[in-house]
Amino acid sequence: MTHYGKALLVTAFFALTACQSASKPDASAAASHDPETDQCGASQYQNYVGQPLSTLDNKRFDVPVRAIPWNSAVTMDFNLRRINFAADQSGKISRVYCG
Repeated sequence: MTHYGKALLVTAFFALTACQSASKPDASAAASHDPETDQCGASQYQNYVGQPLSTLDNKRFDVPVRAIPWNSAVTMDFNLRRINFAADQSGKISRVYCG
């Protein structure tokens, strides 16, 4: 490999490493501390993450709730006072958020 080839390879390596992100921010921690985005109280229900979506069948909530199965169609209306429980492919709750 010539000198120019090595320099090009090193430059490409540094360019690719600069494109990587350091870490993914934790969305549940951000939502639990920000009262502006937690108007529905989703931070109180983060303990449901990992449980089957069917555990919501017998629960009563003071705010509107939407259970979203994996790959289902939902309306795009945005309601900060509604709690959304989104499930993954295995039917377990993967995310609890307002909207």
